[in-house]
Amino acid sequence: MRRLSWRFFIASFLLLTLSRLGLSWWQWERVRDAGGLWPVLLGGWRIDLSLLAMLCAWPLLLSPWLGHRPLAVRLTAYWYRLWWLLLVLLEVSTPQFIAEYDTRPNRLYFEYLNHPREVSAMLWHGYKGVLFAGFAVLALIGWLGFRLLDWRRLDAKMRLWLRVPATVVAFAVLFLAARGTLEHRPLNAAQVAFSSDSMVNTLPLDSLYNVANAVIAMSSERSASAVYGKMPEAEMQALVRQSALLDGPPLDPEYPSLHRQEASAKPAEPYNLVIIAEESLGAQFVGSLGGRDLTPNIDRLGKEGWLLARTYATGTRSVRGLEAITTGFLPTPAEAVLKLPRSQRGFFTIAELLGRQGYHSRFIYGGEAHFDNMKGFFLGNGFNEVIDQPLFDVKPGFVGSWGASDEDMFNELHHRLMQDEQAGKRNFTLAFSVSNHTPWEYPKGRIQTVGDPASVDNSVRYADWAIGRFFDQAMKSPYWKHTVFLLVADHDARVFGASLVPVRHFHIPALILGAGVPVQRDEHIVSQVDLAPTLLSLIGVSSEHPMLGADLTRHYPDRAIMQYGDNYGYLKNDTLLVMEPHKPAEAFHYEVAGEKLTPEPVPPELAKIALAHALWPSWAYLHERYRLPPPRGVSANEAGQRGP
Repeated sequence: MRRLSWRFFIASFLLLTLSRLGLSWWQWERVRDAGGLWPVLLGGWRIDLSLLAMLCAWPLLLSPWLGHRPLAVRLTAYWYRLWWLLLVLLEVSTPQFIAEYDTRPNRLYFEYLNHPREVSAMLWHGYKGVLFAGFAVLALIGWLGFRLLDWRRLDAKMRLWLRVPATVVAFAVLFLAARGTLEHRPLNAAQVAFSSDSMVNTLPLDSLYNVANAVIAMSSERSASAVYGKMPEAEMQALVRQSALLDGPPLDPEYPSLHRQEASAKPAEPYNLVIIAEESLGAQFVGSLGGRDLTPNIDRLGKEGWLLARTYATGTRSVRGLEAITTGFLPTPAEAVLKLPRSQRGFFTIAELLGRQGYHSRFIYGGEAHFDNMKGFFLGNGFNEVIDQPLFDVKPGFVGSWGASDEDMFNELHHRLMQDEQAGKRNFTLAFSVSNHTPWEYPKGRIQTVGDPASVDNSVRYADWAIGRFFDQAMKSPYWKHTVFLLVADHDARVFGASLVPVRHFHIPALILGAGVPVQRDEHIVSQVDLAPTLLSLIGVSSEHPMLGADLTRHYPDRAIMQYGDNYGYLKNDTLLVMEPHKPAEAFHYEVAGEKLTPEPVPPELAKIALAHALWPSWAYLHERYRLPPPRGVSANEAGQRGP
């Protein structure tokens, strides 16, 4: 067992070191700018030593007693072979994961295992070459490890009087190696982070360590206070309410953010509402927002409505964007509320609010709505129906790995809106596209492709084509004159950058069109959480709700909130305040031109406001305070029994 342990330790240490060297060479420009190779290697060796000490713990502790027994040695060999395969698998898949997400494998690696059909189809259609190469390397290195970790050589039988001291010494060495430090806190990822480049900070971590940490974190609902620090509850509530201009005492002490919002629009009858969430359509692609001129239709439509030219997403995942758009909930370092257990019923959404106003609410999605728990969350929180691809009335003409094409989704949306028009039904519809996603599949003959048809640029061109086609149709339809539309991205594609929070990759298009909407280009800083309150005002619905976003028809907070992994960004005017786990806050002067971040002193009051906004949503979620009180005359118990 001792021989096996040493062979496993040395082979694994060499594997992880060589992988880290290869990744650093590949990303050398960013590694060099961040401080060079030594911080990556030294931090990585600390992490590897800690991880391998944990994996070798029980074999080394038992080796003085059982190392000479064939069965024990054979079981140890299988133990090490299993971990060897996991180490190799994760390191082999790391380059493609970095290329896609600009970080080592993390919680996404584990989460996607819950959706094997969609993910396997995506990998097969988009990454055949990568898959074959990866499997070849995995097979070769795995075979070498199996040959190295055989069980035919047993340890010499240790004398009885040596077994206890040998076990004690082994325990002490393994404990110190696994703990990684003599400081108050054990070794963690923050202690080997050395750069303002988030991707480079993951290079010292090996991928098994990173995924294991993510799985452990997923097993509990993370509170922001455990990540960023604490603040007295009264101060937190006061700062959040003041920032949202909520004067006076709360309407209901149980729900501190609950307030009355009076709509600025006063139509004879409230308008219908349609929100179109576009997959991965960042401002980097939109010519009118300083991007690469791939979206002529969005640019054209931007001159016919209210273009919110400096809108920022709250995160980097679809569920985070849907969270902001439909609930107005502030982001946290935990999962988006669509996937958390305490928010599956009774959590506030604008669908629930509009349902109390007589609206019929639906979610239309070209894929299968069980993905990311969208169906469960929406049906549990105010949506009357979820229409995914299998339930489309209009048969899709093209179905890819992730579902029906954008034009098919828009055909279904138009069909449903026409049905509601004919029935005189007031409606709220959330429609979510799928085409702008790897492996970039869309119908042929719709656009003039440039280069490889299966590319993000061509996928964006197709998504824009489908948007233009739908709005040309909608503007000629009877529902147009009494419907407000929001076209907004859920997040950018491939969020990355050599900064703690890459602000430019949170910049997304947001355009409001339709009945009574002013035609203007708006350069104020806007967060995704501001969109829902603004839409309620534009459709003429006055209400009580807990959302902390701003009604942009009345005032501009000129701030954006961005959750980037465990890093939290609060952009106020041209100052970006960044909080990292267990570290003091940092501040930067942000220049849009050139996307430049220059360090500056931390403004104390802004640091307090940012911390309050980071802590509040965790508090509201854990205490179940982001809700609508039961309708007057209905008890909480009765409301719970009735459901949404």
